[in-house]
Amino acid sequence: MKKKPDMSVSQKIAELNAIKKKKAKKSSFFHDMKEEMKRVSWTTKEELQTCGKIVIGAIFVLGLAIYIIDLFLRLSMSGIGNLVRLIGA
Repeated sequence: MKKKPDMSVSQKIAELNAIKKKKAKKSSFFHDMKEEMKRVSWTTKEELQTCGKIVIGAIFVLGLAIYIIDLFLRLSMSGIGNLVRLIGA
């Protein structure tokens, strides 16, 4: 196992200060994050319910529109196929 070379007192102090700064940065981050979370404007229960209803309604309407378009295209293609078979026969 390698042994660290002897350090001067000023080097030891500099190393200890670096370690303290690292710890201070970590605790500062969590402190800042906690303060920032206090400033966040959270939605109320009523706002959340209203937005949820809007999203569910929009999904239903878009799904219904896609179904109707698909039905129209399927019937159109089927009609064209029947017409082609009638002409070709």
